Amino acid sequence: MPERTASLTAHRDAVERLIRSYAAIPKGTPPRLAKRTTNLFRFRAPTAAAGLPVRDLDRVLEVDPETRTAEVQGMTTYERLVAATLPYGLMPYVVPQLKTITLGGAVTGLGIESTSFKDGLPHESVEEMEILTGDGRVVVARPDNEHADLFRAFPNSYGTLGYALRLRIRLAPVKPYVRLTHIRFTDADKCMLALQEICERGEHDDGPADFVDGTFFGPDEMYLTVGTFADRAPYTSDYTGMRIYYRSIRSRTRDWLTVHGYLWRWDTDWFWCSRAFGVQHPLVRAFVPRRWLRSDVYRRLVGIDRRLGITARADRWLGRPPRETVIQDIEVPVERGAEFLEFFHRQVGMTPVWMCPLKTTRHWPLYPLAPGRLYVNFGFWGMVPLPPGRQDGYYNRLIEETVHRLDGHKSLYSTSYYDREEFWRLYNGDAYWPVKRAYDPEGRLLDLYEKCVRAR
Repeated sequence: MPERTASLTAHRDAVERLIRSYAAIPKGTPPRLAKRTTNLFRFRAPTAAAGLPVRDLDRVLEVDPETRTAEVQGMTTYERLVAATLPYGLMPYVVPQLKTITLGGAVTGLGIESTSFKDGLPHESVEEMEILTGDGRVVVARPDNEHADLFRAFPNSYGTLGYALRLRIRLAPVKPYVRLTHIRFTDADKCMLALQEICERGEHDDGPADFVDGTFFGPDEMYLTVGTFADRAPYTSDYTGMRIYYRSIRSRTRDWLTVHGYLWRWDTDWFWCSRAFGVQHPLVRAFVPRRWLRSDVYRRLVGIDRRLGITARADRWLGRPPRETVIQDIEVPVERGAEFLEFFHRQVGMTPVWMCPLKTTRHWPLYPLAPGRLYVNFGFWGMVPLPPGRQDGYYNRLIEETVHRLDGHKSLYSTSYYDREEFWRLYNGDAYWPVKRAYDPEGRLLDLYEKCVRAR
């Protein structure tokens, strides 16, 4: 109890400092969070505006193993959250795959992983949120109180309705190990049918399917990976050093990881994107410190490249065509998944592609997915040479058009090209604006279109 009291006192002090800083920002100047890391790929011009101090809002306040809940500050990374819950044999219901994604960021933006086929998205295991709203108030939003409208609209609002300061979340029990089974397919239709069957039954080979995701390497080579909790393991693989997880999928049908190793299996190589920095070459990898093999390190390198234009200048110097950055996560219904893969391989041609099934448990106004319907999230991240005569945005616009033709949805953490009218139709402006006017009547925070499409 004394420790909890001290944590809550420190939290209240940090909130008071944040409120004062927010009030001191001149009207007309959009506030920003002074975060150490980011997983967004909407690059904005540098600004001299002071950032809101959130350094003291990055702790786990309490883990209660009896109620299987945790009180967590909004800027807490999942790396820190997992480290606090695993000793109790617990984990968040959905642990996004990159260590420096924050709980508040996943709830207000995108968070997904291989438990999402049964546990939905991170906001679905949130019981309560303390939020600094656009009008400077701090409110506690729950699904059954006077701020239920804010609670429901907060997911996918990307900081345009307010900032999550503290969240109470439910936790799931875990076992020490995860047994992985990699199942190869040479036909996308059969792969999607098998994915649907596994997710609907919740089992594979007469064992529970605790985790399900997949990897597309080409139209005749794709894999579903089913993870099952285990109390014991004959061995455990380590993918934090010389060995690379995504390559193992193609070379073995069975694998064993600790639960910690499983949750962070993608982070060491940022899925497969670390190859752009040369660190998958054995000679390079042997000399790179393990502490540098992390998604946040790679993200900083991308930011430096973006600011200095290193890749674009190298392409011009080498006579290569200009390339478009194609970094997106999209969802389409599972029955349209093979159709999307065929389009993507034919028109874009980037591989690998991550495949992650998800099913939301209830309606969320700004996350327009039908509750109870199985979708597949396809994640693809890289650069693609532009065809002659095409301008930057060609591929991303093509993807947007196709996703919505397939009755899908696109996440907003990266570039978007919608016009205003189309955007508000797709992202439920009718539900967004009443909440925006109620909690940010003077528009101190940017609205969702200005922030996520115009990248202000």
